Amino acid sequence: MVDAITQQSNTINYDKTGLVSKILTFSCVDGPGNRLVIFLQGCNYDCITCHNPHTINHCDHCGDCVEPCPTGALAFNDSPNRKVIWNEALCTQCDKCIDVCPSKSNPKITTYSVEKLLEFTKKHAPFLSGVTISGGEATLQLPFIIEYFKAIKSEESLGHLTCFIDSNGSLSEQGWNKVLPYLDGTMIDLKAWQNDTHLWLVGRENHRVLHSINLLAQYGKLHEVRLLYIPNKTDLLSEIDAVSEYLKTLPEHVTIRLNAFQHHGVIGEALAWDKCSKVQMEEFEAKLITKLGRPVITPSVYT
Repeated sequence: MVDAITQQSNTINYDKTGLVSKILTFSCVDGPGNRLVIFLQGCNYDCITCHNPHTINHCDHCGDCVEPCPTGALAFNDSPNRKVIWNEALCTQCDKCIDVCPSKSNPKITTYSVEKLLEFTKKHAPFLSGVTISGGEATLQLPFIIEYFKAIKSEESLGHLTCFIDSNGSLSEQGWNKVLPYLDGTMIDLKAWQNDTHLWLVGRENHRVLHSINLLAQYGKLHEVRLLYIPNKTDLLSEIDAVSEYLKTLPEHVTIRLNAFQHHGVIGEALAWDKCSKVQMEEFEAKLITKLGRPVITPSVYT
């Protein structure tokens, strides 16, 4: 694996493009310090509890969002291959298009080249500790991420920025090998302990997630593991002995963050599920700390 990491090219493809759903110019919850967060479009999970379901699929240009748009920011182009075009200047970000989309998508996608995103990063860099690529599932656009991170590392003025990925952990070992030389840290979601539960919640097994966590921890690239507590649905509390024993194997510097299931942004059957209350979270936290023997981070806001 060391050879795979060291034999990377230093050539940067500034023309490489990525599909961006949203950019936050300041965040203090997406990695250490003040961070620029780039949300990429597309995800290989279909989580029942997803609070950003509009980031899952790519627009199929069905046009269901065009007429409901109150400002005319969405329209069809004139080409034979009819496409929905977004006029950002007319958009008020009311998100009516997202609300009516039948495909878990978003017509408000911007294509960024590495060069364009790098220039954007430079404008905000004096106020930042780092950048975080999120999603959707960020690693589905791994080639774009690699070129962007390489570009950051090549700029002396950006030397203070750390490069993080927020991921569901589904990337292969080969994929992680490619980005590791330019990666400073990751946040990985462990949504369920039992494989069957994970398969039910997200549509995919969790074996690769656990492998990603172990691999990233081995190379000092694991910053945070997050556990989503869903009352009466998740198996994290019923499997707390196994979960805590596994978490004990991770380095002490790795943050364990507990997320409470809420209804914000959720669509479909999960809206009928019970939200995680502060009392329920405190119960889970207390039991986990007792078995884990180290502090964990819990939510500060419950909606």
